Amino acid sequence: MSPVLSGVLQLLALVAALALAHIPLGNHMARVYSSGTHWRVEKWIYKGIGADPDTEMRWPAYLRGVLAFSLAGVLFLYLLQRLQGVLPGSLGFASIDPDQAFNTAASFVANTNWQSYSGEQAMGHVVQTAGLAVQNFVSAAVGIAVAVALVRGFARSRTGELGNFWADLVRGVVRVLVPIAAVGAVILVACGVIQNFSGIHEVGQFMGGTQQWNGGAVASQEVIKELGTNGGGYFNANSAHPFENPTPFTNLFEIFLILLIPVSLTRTFGVMTGSVRQGYAILGTMAAIWLSFVALMMWTEFAHHGPALQAAGGATEGKELRFGIGGSSLFAVTTTLTSTGAVDSFHSSYTGLGGGITMLGMMLGEIAPGGVGSGLYGMLVMAVVAVFIAGLMVGRTPEYLGKKIGTREIKFAACYILITPALVLVFTAAAMALPTPGDSMTNSGAHGFSEILYAYTSASNNNGSAFAGLNADTQWFNTTLGLAMLLGRFLPMVFVLALAGSLARQQPVPATAGTLRTEKPLFAGLLAGAVLIITGLTYFPALALGPLAEGLA
Repeated sequence: MSPVLSGVLQLLALVAALALAHIPLGNHMARVYSSGTHWRVEKWIYKGIGADPDTEMRWPAYLRGVLAFSLAGVLFLYLLQRLQGVLPGSLGFASIDPDQAFNTAASFVANTNWQSYSGEQAMGHVVQTAGLAVQNFVSAAVGIAVAVALVRGFARSRTGELGNFWADLVRGVVRVLVPIAAVGAVILVACGVIQNFSGIHEVGQFMGGTQQWNGGAVASQEVIKELGTNGGGYFNANSAHPFENPTPFTNLFEIFLILLIPVSLTRTFGVMTGSVRQGYAILGTMAAIWLSFVALMMWTEFAHHGPALQAAGGATEGKELRFGIGGSSLFAVTTTLTSTGAVDSFHSSYTGLGGGITMLGMMLGEIAPGGVGSGLYGMLVMAVVAVFIAGLMVGRTPEYLGKKIGTREIKFAACYILITPALVLVFTAAAMALPTPGDSMTNSGAHGFSEILYAYTSASNNNGSAFAGLNADTQWFNTTLGLAMLLGRFLPMVFVLALAGSLARQQPVPATAGTLRTEKPLFAGLLAGAVLIITGLTYFPALALGPLAEGLA
């Protein structure tokens, strides 16, 4: 079987699996977040944290819940790392330095999972399992909760209430993430992913000396790292490591896990707003962008330029041969068009244009289909902007799902869109202008610039993947990337929830003959165009200095 055919067949199998899961999981999540009953275990949790799950919240109260919970998570994870040296199950590893502990705590709470350390050489079992794995669950649940709050803003009328954050958080973990993760972990273990609490072993001979391996609860962390679009690996090689991702089947299964909830949330949106066709329009836009990126990535990586690539059958540098170029390209596009950041190959080794595709996927805002929750609310914000543009073109008051998009709503949407580019470009400019950060670049020229641009793009968009080649374990990068992750995660949530509150207070207006039909392919095309033009062109000058300059050289 040719490598190209293998890649196409993997793509078709993945699309078929997602199509089968889309409706049942989407309907299930709609029921979860619309239910008025509480499970017994949920009542225990509410009692333990002192929350009343039946109290409706306006958007400021909902936001305070998000920020308070996340702040507690940062503090807990920071202290856990700083105390690692005296904790049991530390495998003899010392406590984490303050700047790296801050960076890691900010990273995992912000659903970014950027790692400036080698997991198997720095983190013991307690930090990995009780700290990092737990944050993988709850940070994903926070993203879903914010997305559901925005959906309620469209679905409700003449009220500022968006639900209860604590109920949405707990239900997301208990009823959605944990059941799927439990089944997924069993599948991964059956396919060869390790799951144990063993210590460090010396095995074999490696270049004149012994090699050390340590075990861990890898399968249980691997499944939620992908399912929750987190991305932090138990090992430094991430999903390229055979303990995390041993076979082509597990590679495809992990891609499926990454896309499962973001794709299904579009169905949840349609069901909760009473218009399933609106959900299909959002899904169609996401799918069109994702498929286009996959096709472009495979084309750039399979293109045979030069005798070395012709002999190898494509750009194989930095890719695991057990996955092939097709599987690696599919993983790279999926992980950068979502806020996952897991990698089964090294993006710095991709062709110049291929590396640019991974960066552009993040720069679009990771909305195709995006992260768990963040992809849906990011695309809905872009839908608001697209409707506003269409209204200006025809001279009518823009409306979306019966809600008028006025000055207040478009200001919230504009602020949401501007935050991430500002963070990426300002931090990248500062790193390139100052003398010390540049010393961390392994490469010079356009590729070296791409290393730094990729790092801040990844951090600010809550992705977490690295371009490789950049030594990010410095005080500058640990601190600035940590700030970028926190600001890039929570500032957009402020405007999403404010937009949700504004929409929920409105009285829906009836559709007329002049109303833009937002469930039609025409609107999906307009929405895709708005995504590419408004967000994509913002970064074009920076891309021209990095991956485009390298790819066209």
